[in-house]
Amino acid sequence: MKQIPLSLGPEPTLSFDSFLPGANAAALAHLQGLSAGSPPVFLWGAHGSGKTHVLRALAQRWQQQGGQVGWYDLNTPLPWGVDANQSLLLMDDCDLFDADRQHAAFALFVEAATLGLAVVASGALPPVDLAVREDLRTRLGWGPVFGLQPLSEPEMRAALRREADRRGIFLSDEVMDYLLTRFARDLKHLMQLLDRLDVFAMSHKRGVTVPLLKQMLADADEEAKP
Repeated sequence: MKQIPLSLGPEPTLSFDSFLPGANAAALAHLQGLSAGSPPVFLWGAHGSGKTHVLRALAQRWQQQGGQVGWYDLNTPLPWGVDANQSLLLMDDCDLFDADRQHAAFALFVEAATLGLAVVASGALPPVDLAVREDLRTRLGWGPVFGLQPLSEPEMRAALRREADRRGIFLSDEVMDYLLTRFARDLKHLMQLLDRLDVFAMSHKRGVTVPLLKQMLADADEEAKP
């Protein structure tokens, strides 16, 4: 019987402190200077570029300063509305919104403009290329638009190393090289893989090595077979 390890330590906080800016310093600086009534901001980038992390970091910062935040994404049940105390509205993955959510998102923009609320939204593409209704596209692209750039390889290594240190994992250069050459360089995916590897290593009471990583992947393939 395999030991099932308990989660050790807090999960990483999605804050500006835990986000490596890379080439995105201008976008982060703009967001950190945002105030109620500022023009809406749109963040776009490929899956894993950090859009959700940045929105969560902004929500945390806003709340620490005493503000209230509304969060809307594909999993937020309809109908959508604005609480009287909210001053910031965040919409994540707008490119995934169906017709009803696009209608709800446009209504949020109208209400935000009336009440003087800040709005920050995200998507996989810039507003001009999103497959959304035209009035919503206009609202999404009304203010500053920032394309989030992926981390360079040294920055990716630094992010993985920092997360491994937080977990108390020794991540050798051999394991790091294997992760970065065998898997998509999507930081979100790599962090999830590191999480699985941490749990797998603890359950087997072994250090993190390339052979252990290969065993974990092989076991997952076996479990996935019908």
